[in-house]
Amino acid sequence: MLEDIKRTLSKSFGWVSTVLPLGLRFFALGMLLALGCLIFHSALLCTLFVLAAAFCAFFFRDPERKADFAEDEIACPADGTVLSIKTEEDPNSIVVRIFLSIFDVHVQRATVAGKIGEIFYNKGTFLFADHPDADKNERNLIQIFKNGDPAHFAHVEQITGAIARRIESWRHPGQEVKIGERIGLVRFGSQVAVYMPKDKVRVMVKVGQKVQGGLTVLALWK
Repeated sequence: MLEDIKRTLSKSFGWVSTVLPLGLRFFALGMLLALGCLIFHSALLCTLFVLAAAFCAFFFRDPERKADFAEDEIACPADGTVLSIKTEEDPNSIVVRIFLSIFDVHVQRATVAGKIGEIFYNKGTFLFADHPDADKNERNLIQIFKNGDPAHFAHVEQITGAIARRIESWRHPGQEVKIGERIGLVRFGSQVAVYMPKDKVRVMVKVGQKVQGGLTVLALWK
């Protein structure tokens, strides 16, 4: 009987373990507001708050991902769709940009195993995350060096969108990270860019491809 109860609870509430604490707080708030509307016989508002609560739980999901990457592999830092793969301002770097819709997981992950360098935050505009000039939006660059080697980098830049207005960085300069480890979050639709040394990597993804953070191989070290 006890095992049956445990299985039932796991099936009913197992999703809780895959949602970030912030999402659970929003979910709880939405459900409380929905209950208040129900008490005052406002079915429409009750339904809207339930839907909003469910969306928050869905948006802030943080699934466990365990993938074994080879020594020469660079992990994709985010879920989404590859927007572009090109050289930009720095002719020695190749930049892969990924668009995250509101339906994608918004947790960012480390591209390589190594050390966090500097973290650079820049204020900017709030264009839609798939806009050609979205690289001018508010952004946060997290330097990541493979095994602490400055020549082998796969930096992750978190970029806001028109709706996303909050960037969270969960790492500090000098910290060691494992490949695929969580490093931050951008709320509600965003873009993530990866900067890599042009002459040292071979990009494995294509424009328009759907990718998953901590699972998809983004590039290979030459």
